[in-house]
Amino acid sequence: MTDITTKKLALVTGASRGIGAATAEMLAREGWHVIITARTEAGLAELDDRIHKAGGSATIAPFDLTDSDAIDRLGSAIGARWGRLDALILNAAQLGTLAPVPHLDLKEWDKLIALNLTANMRLIRALDPWLRQSAAGHVVAVTSSVAASPRAYWGGYAATKAALENLVATYGEEVKNVSAIRTHIIDPGATRTVMRARAYPGEDPARLKPPEDAARLILDRLG
Repeated sequence: MTDITTKKLALVTGASRGIGAATAEMLAREGWHVIITARTEAGLAELDDRIHKAGGSATIAPFDLTDSDAIDRLGSAIGARWGRLDALILNAAQLGTLAPVPHLDLKEWDKLIALNLTANMRLIRALDPWLRQSAAGHVVAVTSSVAASPRAYWGGYAATKAALENLVATYGEEVKNVSAIRTHIIDPGATRTVMRARAYPGEDPARLKPPEDAARLILDRLG
C-alpha cells in the first residue's frame, strides 16, 4: 500500500458536502491524501467512506472553524505527522441572512466575520510554516461574484468575501518571492449547493453547474 507521506497533502474546509466534498473526492482520485474538515462529522464520515471505497486516502478532522485553538491544534498535528502541506483549500463559509445593511443582525454579523474571514486568517497563520515546506504550496480561496460586484441585501456575505480575497492576495504577495507558495482566488459561479438553494429558493437546481465543475477549477490551479 502506498505510504500516505509520499502523497501530496491537501486540507479542504467545508468538506462535508457541496464544493468541498467534490474537491476532496477529486483530489483523492488524483492521488492526493486529503485532510477533510467540517462541523458535521457524519458528513465527513460518509465522504471518507466514498474516498476509501474509490481507493483514495483521507483523514477526518471534525471541528468548528470558529474555534481558534482547534485550528492551532490542527496546524501542530499536520506539522508533527507530515511536516508539510501542499494545498490549503479555503472553502467553508456561511451565507447569513440576506438583508439591508442597516438591518443586519449584529450577532450574525460577528458569526459571518468569524467563519468567513477570521477562521481563514487563522488557518493561513497556523499552516504557513508547513506550506513553506512544500515544493509547490497552494492556497485557494473560494469566493463569489458579489465580492467585486455589490448586490442589494448581500452586504454581510459580500463584505467577508471581499475581505477574504484581499487577505489571500496580500499573503500571496508576501510569500511569492521567498517561497514556492502560490495563492488563487476561485469564483465558481452559480453552483448546485445548499447555500445557493438558500439564497435562491425558487431556482431550478437542474439548471446550475454541479459542484464537480467547481472542483475541477480548483484542481486546475494546483497544477
